[in-house]
Amino acid sequence: MKNVGLDDAAVGALGGAGLSAASGQPTAGQAGSERGTRARIARLILENGPATAAGLSGRLGLTPAAVRRHLDNLLAEGMIEAREARCHGSRGRGRPARLFAITDAGRSAFEHAYDDLAASALRFLAEKAGPGAVAEFARRKVSDLERRYRPVVQAAPAGKRVQALAEALSADGYAASASIAPAAADAVGGEQLCQHHCPVAHVAAEFPQLCEAETEAFGRLLGTPVQRLATISRGDGVCTTHVTAPSLSRGRTTQASGNTTTPIGGISA
Repeated sequence: MKNVGLDDAAVGALGGAGLSAASGQPTAGQAGSERGTRARIARLILENGPATAAGLSGRLGLTPAAVRRHLDNLLAEGMIEAREARCHGSRGRGRPARLFAITDAGRSAFEHAYDDLAASALRFLAEKAGPGAVAEFARRKVSDLERRYRPVVQAAPAGKRVQALAEALSADGYAASASIAPAAADAVGGEQLCQHHCPVAHVAAEFPQLCEAETEAFGRLLGTPVQRLATISRGDGVCTTHVTAPSLSRGRTTQASGNTTTPIGGISA
């Protein structure tokens, strides 16, 4: 879903932020094509890194003057920032080229655009096919993550599998960590898997099926019961999953109760 529908969603996220303020014209009065072009320029910078006005002009087929006008508006709203391009070797006369890079505010605007688009799609799915279809979608989406992580987790020693899963999650942007579960919160032993960032927290707040499917996948990957204790989508500071010590889970049958998952057929300890 990297590009599909993003321009339309970003028009709302970026245009709604008043990106035309520098031109002195209200956003509501701008043509849709103007807002769309501005969103495409911001997206190119986001996906390809810092760029010059000339480079953007060539990629979009617009005049440099038109590109600079949009860049000025994006700069005024703090969505991008300008940097002086490093010059290797001798440079001719004139001002040094400027590179335009996305800011945290600009990146956040696109993340919200993705979130809004995804939430709208899931609402439509729930309306047309029922809540069960959302749960099935969530499980199918998580199954790709599960397939990619399984070889990594399976290759780790029995006592290092939670750590291996945390490292795999971190590589995908979840900023995860693994630790021994606090004694006060865990009377039977085990570990905690913490995710300090959730790319879909905004959507998961409305559709907890995403969190539930992820928790089920963790249980299958680790081959032991897991329980979600906290989630960012519910307002907690971190997503925390308790992982039961594998030695305590042998011989149990498959069952699912609330956010607790006891899988079979997972990785043996």
